[in-house]
Amino acid sequence: MKFAFTKMHGLGNDYIYVHCFDVAMTAEDAPGISRVVSDRHRGIGSDGLILIAPPEAGVDADVRMIMFNADGSRGEMCGNGVRCVAKYAVDHGLCAARMKTKAESDASAGEAIAQRTVRVQTDRGVLALVAYLGGDGKVERVRVDMGPPILTSSEIPIVFDYKRCIDAPLKVGGMTLNITCVSMGNPHAVAFVDDVHAFALERIGPLVERHAMFPNRVNFHVVTPASRTEATMRTWERGSGITQACGTGACATHVAGVLEDRLDRSVLLHLPGGDLEIAWPEADGSVFKKGAATEVFSGVVEV
Repeated sequence: MKFAFTKMHGLGNDYIYVHCFDVAMTAEDAPGISRVVSDRHRGIGSDGLILIAPPEAGVDADVRMIMFNADGSRGEMCGNGVRCVAKYAVDHGLCAARMKTKAESDASAGEAIAQRTVRVQTDRGVLALVAYLGGDGKVERVRVDMGPPILTSSEIPIVFDYKRCIDAPLKVGGMTLNITCVSMGNPHAVAFVDDVHAFALERIGPLVERHAMFPNRVNFHVVTPASRTEATMRTWERGSGITQACGTGACATHVAGVLEDRLDRSVLLHLPGGDLEIAWPEADGSVFKKGAATEVFSGVVEV
């Protein structure tokens, strides 16, 4: 199969994006294609494959995001990926007429900021995004309404005796971690540790991912706060391994920090690939995430 692609990344969390408005690639084709193109030695190299397709009939959205991990497994949601989908949709003219320009007080220049709202259908539902355009008319940053976190054990899902898993012990790899579990449309386990850089994520990450507690596997994050408004995190992503960034994971990490009373409701998170601004203003409300989206290059591949 021969098709055009665009490689994009959100803070180094990189995916191969395929414009499926015209390309006849299906969700059945995608797992095998994802494994081939994601290979960093014999393929293009990425954390997975994301199809940008028309929304399903009757769905009020501009585009649909269908995501696959590097191992070909289906991912319900990707926070960095959805920012890049919004950038692609705006930059490549796939959006409905949702453009608006308004004057905002820029911290340095006081210039008017062009914005476009984008609605993306995901496996979690339709997400609303605001894309911020730079001077060249291309999207530079995107703010995402990620929806409310899912905290009920059976809905995450996790095998756990209580309704919520907050700061609970998990024995794995000869050690005991205290974890808080959150779903942002995909499952996450978060552990606060003394030093994220010293933590053996390469060894412990795959053990947590496939622990019996997580029937659908899990994304695992370790985090070290510097203050109540700033923290550093590292990620082992389900199906992809260690990645530069995880947008849904950053949201889950923030929620875990609030639930454990370690972090305030607005925080700056430092990930290996860069920074994300996360806010969870209300306990029963949405989590908001803002960060960069970058197009790397485009090409044609045959698999």
